[in-house]
Amino acid sequence: MLKRTILILAITLFTATLFAQNIENDSISTYYLIRHAEKDRSDSTNKNPGLTEKGILRALKWSQLFEQFQIDAVYSTSYNRTQNTALPTANNNNNLTIKTYHPFKIDMLQFLKDTKGKSVLIVGHSNTTPEFANKLIGKEIYQDIDDNNNANLYIVTIKDGEVSHVLIRMK
Repeated sequence: MLKRTILILAITLFTATLFAQNIENDSISTYYLIRHAEKDRSDSTNKNPGLTEKGILRALKWSQLFEQFQIDAVYSTSYNRTQNTALPTANNNNNLTIKTYHPFKIDMLQFLKDTKGKSVLIVGHSNTTPEFANKLIGKEIYQDIDDNNNANLYIVTIKDGEVSHVLIRMK
């Protein structure tokens, strides 16, 4: 519980600092990027598995964390594990429709235009989540996530063309 409180405080301070610089400016875009929660590996032939019980619990924990913020849009790849990770947060934010994206075919300029001034959750994979964060940042900063790591939270904020970013590792 203490770790969760500290994490929420850290994210809140990070976000509040950006907002405090110019409260009247609605051009602040905040992107929360996560990898899908723990996938079911019980059938190695299943290329589109759902989540394990631990993964379902992690997806719920993510949604509880994101309750602290107004999420305006939720993006996910088309896989069951990403959709199932995104769903609790979408449901907790006025039953948002999850927008499906293809990580290698997304038009980043259009995406940035569509999400300008919004808070957006993006759910991807071990290789696509850091790559997406790097595209938002405009630099190669983050490497692929280890296949057993479902706990990274990347926060990228764009305000008046200035980009800031942070990686928080959850348990």
